[in-house]
Amino acid sequence: MDPSQLKYARTHEWVHLDGDVATIGISKFAVEELTDLVYIELPSAGDQVSKGASFGEVESVKAVSDLYSPVAGEVVEANNALADDLAALSDDPYGKGWVVRIRVSNPSDLDDLMDAAAYEEYCNSQG
Repeated sequence: MDPSQLKYARTHEWVHLDGDVATIGISKFAVEELTDLVYIELPSAGDQVSKGASFGEVESVKAVSDLYSPVAGEVVEANNALADDLAALSDDPYGKGWVVRIRVSNPSDLDDLMDAAAYEEYCNSQG
């Protein structure tokens, strides 16, 4: 995925929409803030998620952080390979490190998300 073409949430998740399915991951900025990742908890296919609600968590040596869904819908696939290879999340957050795919129930959910330039500005303002 090309990070410049993605949409971003203030909670540092990125979104790529393909038809009605959103692939979601966490940004490089978030991965770098978390540092050494040790655990990830993901939803199961068929789970319903709400926009802005937690759908899982990622744990690092520094903290446990919730993963928030930028869209509402049904989980169609979780990247369960991450449980055995968290390095993919750090090494390739926009590729092999994707987290979940959700069939979006309301495409207008993406209207609230930032483009890459706005997200970069937001991250810079976070210190």
